[in-house]
Amino acid sequence: MLPVVAGLLLAVAASGRAAAAGGAESPAGSRFVCTSLPLDAAGAGCPVPMQGGALPPEEELRATVLQLRETVLQQKETIGSQREAIRELTGKLSRCEGADGKAATAAWRKELGKGKDTMGDLPRDPAQVIDQLSRTMQTLKDRLESLEHQLRANVSYAALPPELREMLQRRLGDLERQLLSKVAELEDEKSLLHNETSAHRQKTETALNALLERVSELEKGNSAFKSPDEFKVSLPLRTNYLYGKIKKTLPELYAFTVCLWLRSSASPGIGTPFSYAVPGQANEIVLIEWGNNPIELLINDKVAQLPLFVSDGKWHHICVTWTTRDGMWEAFQDGEKLGTGENLAPWHPIKPGGVLILGQEQDTVGGRFDATQAFVGEMSQFNIWDRVLKAEDIMNIANCSANMPGNIIPWVDNNVDVFGGATKWPVETCEERLLDL
Repeated sequence: MLPVVAGLLLAVAASGRAAAAGGAESPAGSRFVCTSLPLDAAGAGCPVPMQGGALPPEEELRATVLQLRETVLQQKETIGSQREAIRELTGKLSRCEGADGKAATAAWRKELGKGKDTMGDLPRDPAQVIDQLSRTMQTLKDRLESLEHQLRANVSYAALPPELREMLQRRLGDLERQLLSKVAELEDEKSLLHNETSAHRQKTETALNALLERVSELEKGNSAFKSPDEFKVSLPLRTNYLYGKIKKTLPELYAFTVCLWLRSSASPGIGTPFSYAVPGQANEIVLIEWGNNPIELLINDKVAQLPLFVSDGKWHHICVTWTTRDGMWEAFQDGEKLGTGENLAPWHPIKPGGVLILGQEQDTVGGRFDATQAFVGEMSQFNIWDRVLKAEDIMNIANCSANMPGNIIPWVDNNVDVFGGATKWPVETCEERLLDL
């Protein structure tokens, strides 16, 4: 636009000079055609007939102001497109940090492959994204300096009135402040993007470290004993702080079988080999021999007395089965069925999500142990199934002719924690049982 306006001004000036040289020779009714010419054509002396003198300063100022306004609008459009691109990039980064980071990243890359973005081919590396934003902001700064230089050059050739000059300076100052503000906003968004990228990287590294620690823990647990299930838990004192805890919990059950090896010579009563408590019911499942009472099985705080005798200091294999249908139960010792009954919490489902403790009876979920009810002795191979095992299966387990880990709670080293001085020791219960015979 500037070359055309400048050419027009030169053409008008040339016409004025021609008119002044001709004087009265020009007819009164003559008409002239104003034609825009390039600057080099006007400078070469191409005759352009015009009448009158040069454009008044007000017209020149108006043309300059119109050009400035158009330039400002173009810069605003450029800034708006850059802000929209930054928003789109930030949204894509947020999608990468969603619950399914891999899927979001794949979707982003697929979208980039289609060319669906407003900033061209965005780099996939966050460091390249930040570098590209830096180059974009530097380009805006260069445009600002070029615009300021161009505006000052456009108004330097004419002597403007002081009021108009001050008005132009104020508008130039306002434009410069607006552009600088937009550049500052872009720098803030760049810094925010960098921080979010760093946080995402740190979160990923934390998850990987936790996974590596878990793998190392499993490897360590598997190497502690010759086999993951060949260990025993020793609880030598009758206290309220020695116990073991099963890490896994129970699902909702309508039947179960619990089997374990135990050895105790405690008197009176061996205590509580295990207990399972849920919110609202501390005695959801309990096996206990307290004082001079026989061994009891509690289901939902309902009691059945079992004909088991295990306090002779030898290893014994104990199994109890139960089903919610009619509350049927069975009790096995060393593979033989010694008792059966019914109406033990009939039609009551075992509640899920509780805490399973070895060696203590719970008065609240996971706590409030009573030393007088603590188990004293050793136990191993504590397994739970979600069904009633057949009598022949229980006999095979007790005779060491079959190895059947519980499908709900298996006896493995990394699923059992010990507290308060309770210890784990390697053991092969079948071999030790032969020594007891």
